Amino acid sequence: MQFLSFTIILSLAPYFLSAIADQTPFHQPITDNNNMPSLADLLTIESSASIFYSYARELALSEFLSEPASFAETSGRARNGLSLLVPTNKAVMALARKPHQGPSPKDNDEDITISEEEFYKKSKDNVQRWVEAHIIPTSPLTYPAPTTTYDTLLHGKSVSLTSSSGDGQGNEDWQRVTIDDGIRILSMKQASNGVLYLIDGTISVDS
Repeated sequence: MQFLSFTIILSLAPYFLSAIADQTPFHQPITDNNNMPSLADLLTIESSASIFYSYARELALSEFLSEPASFAETSGRARNGLSLLVPTNKAVMALARKPHQGPSPKDNDEDITISEEEFYKKSKDNVQRWVEAHIIPTSPLTYPAPTTTYDTLLHGKSVSLTSSSGDGQGNEDWQRVTIDDGIRILSMKQASNGVLYLIDGTISVDS
C-alpha cells in the first residue's frame, strides 16, 4: 500500500484549493411548479460561492439542495426547507486551514504517515463536517432581538444570530444581523426549497 507523508500532502493544499476554485459547478437546473430556482440552481449561478458548492456537491447531502421543501416529510432533514450560510470564495481562501484539512494537528501528530486511502477519507469527513456547519435545517430564519440560536446539521453545532437597530445598515432585517463572531450577511436569495444567505465569513466547526 502506498504511504504518503501527512505533512507533505498538506503542503499541496493551495494547489488543491485553486483547482476547486477554477471548477465550474455542474448542475442540471430544476424548478418547482412556481418556477422558483432551487438552492442548487442558485449555487450554480453564484460565482462568488463556487468553492462552497464545489465542496458541497461532492457529498451525499447535496441531493437535498435540489429537492423540494416537502422532502422534509420523508427525509426528516427539514420542515420548510434549508437555510444555507454560504461563505464567499474570498472568505474560504482566507482560512489558515482549508475545509478538507480540518483542525490543526497536534504537535505529536505532524509526522504521522497515513495511507492515501486514509487521507482522502479523512479529507472527506472534514468537508462533511464543514458543510454541515453551514446548513440550518429550517427556513426561513427569523431574527428576534437580541440573539437567536439555530442548530445546524452538524451534530452539537449551533450558530447565533444577533440583531441590532443599526441605522444605515440597510432596510432589510437580514442586513442588521451578525452571525457568531461578527459574520455579516451580504445577500439573501429565496429558493423553492429554502433560502441562500451569502456571508462574508465561515462558520467554525467547533461546538
